[in-house]
Amino acid sequence: MGVKNRMSGNEAVAHAIRQINPDVMPAFPITPSTEIPQFVSNMIANGEVDTEFIPVESEHSAMSAAMGSEAAGARTITATSSCGLALMWEVLYVAASSRLPLTMTVVNRGLTGPLNINAEHSDSMGARDSGWLQIYAENNQEVYDNLLQAYRIAEHKDVLLPIMICQDGFITSHAVENIELEEDEPIKAFVGKYEPEHYLLKAGETMAMGPYATSPYCMEAKRAQAQAMMNAKKVILDVAEEYAAITGRKYGFFEEYRLKDAAFALVAIGSACGTIKDAVDDLRKHGVKAGLLKVRVFRPFPGEEMARALSHVKAVAIMDRCESYSCNGGPLGSELMAAMYRNKNKAEAINIVYGLSGRDITVNDVKDVFERLKTIAQEGVKDTQYTYLGLRE
Repeated sequence: MGVKNRMSGNEAVAHAIRQINPDVMPAFPITPSTEIPQFVSNMIANGEVDTEFIPVESEHSAMSAAMGSEAAGARTITATSSCGLALMWEVLYVAASSRLPLTMTVVNRGLTGPLNINAEHSDSMGARDSGWLQIYAENNQEVYDNLLQAYRIAEHKDVLLPIMICQDGFITSHAVENIELEEDEPIKAFVGKYEPEHYLLKAGETMAMGPYATSPYCMEAKRAQAQAMMNAKKVILDVAEEYAAITGRKYGFFEEYRLKDAAFALVAIGSACGTIKDAVDDLRKHGVKAGLLKVRVFRPFPGEEMARALSHVKAVAIMDRCESYSCNGGPLGSELMAAMYRNKNKAEAINIVYGLSGRDITVNDVKDVFERLKTIAQEGVKDTQYTYLGLRE
């Protein structure tokens, strides 16, 4: 039975780490994820976990150490944000291509510049093609639940890929919310022990780690890595089903909020979805058939499934909390519009960039977007298909 509590998103992550009790945690502090290694190191000092904490000199070193411990057969976790994630860039690709199922909690923060420490998805979205699984949370409860499912997904024999568990900086990481925590023993049984088939310290192991691959072989390795990402789709749903049986909380690739009969819909990731839900509820009271598709899993990208969920909608606004500087909007907009086209979805679609560097999004902002969608449904997209929300012109 769950235990009611109240805590911040970073505390929820630390509580999940305590229950998982990973073998190794290398980390370097960076706002707003600094509290996570701080909480864990306190737990280690108090004897609550026997995780080996490795203080390192940079985030690049943190990911390098995480790779080393995971390759040696130790279940590993780290945490970072923003420029710290960017400093790991080289090693992110190495970890994924080496098929190391380590976990990283990413507290999303805008990348410099200008220098800013607030919520934005440019850090993790910038790493979207590095080969890591990516799962996002709307609130503190979800980041806790997502982390408890992470190792079951990443360590599955058909996957063996690293995974990012993402939450919005300060909005969830530091804000305190009511949360339901699970008892330790059922969670330990659910996560299970890490028993890799291959690891460098295994007696008689013949596997090499990070070798040079010549042209006749490298392409096949990358195709195998891509297949693992495809395999992860089924594993994510299977693990979510098992987790629901324990907790009663159900997860999928995305959440459909009042979407079944919606004529107009927003698609978004993260904490802004709570604001969008409030707007949807209010609009419904006034007869507007508004709905939300909240994206939870971004890698692997469930494009076909999302296009299907939006197939009946007249107009949709795809919301990006980052800018990809492609002159075509953000990454969620680009990928989902492509998926809608491939799946012959006839909904009119626009892409809106919002909330950069922690800029607030209000219920009235969301209502304005739905009002625009009503016009677009009747007249088509007559202005630009890619705009900003809440921008001072």
